[in-house]
Amino acid sequence: MIEHETTGRPRPLLRRPDEGELIDVAGVEHFFKLTAEHTGGRFSFEEFTLEPGIVGARPHVHHGLDEYFYVLEGELTLHNGDGEVTAGPGTLLAAVRGTPHGFRNAGTKTARALCLYTPAGYEGYFREVHAAVAAGAEVTDELLTEFRSRYRTTSG
Repeated sequence: MIEHETTGRPRPLLRRPDEGELIDVAGVEHFFKLTAEHTGGRFSFEEFTLEPGIVGARPHVHHGLDEYFYVLEGELTLHNGDGEVTAGPGTLLAAVRGTPHGFRNAGTKTARALCLYTPAGYEGYFREVHAAVAAGAEVTDELLTEFRSRYRTTSG
């Protein structure tokens, strides 16, 4: 996944539990274990947590990437295009490009899940939103729509 310093050939990349990039966006802690920089743009991989009552993402549609959610702990309320479903540990939602999806924590416990994006790059969206908020911007639907449009994503 990364190149060996002397041979230039790909080699495995080991990431320890505390290694990654933490991006806090609107109450969701996104801990990216792998980004485009690590995978040659193939995919990004994160673990995320959100407290009860937090909306992770209102329904939206990716037009240039697929997103896969896998619940580890707690429960997520997932928008699956037809409505909402409660998803506990072991549940997988495959939101392939073109499908509306979203998530929130309507439960009483912290939720923790994994998310895979293919191809990589959507971590840039989280970086941009985080930077805007750190600079004093308020998280509004208009702000999110602007940043999503940069990543071929629409509200929906």
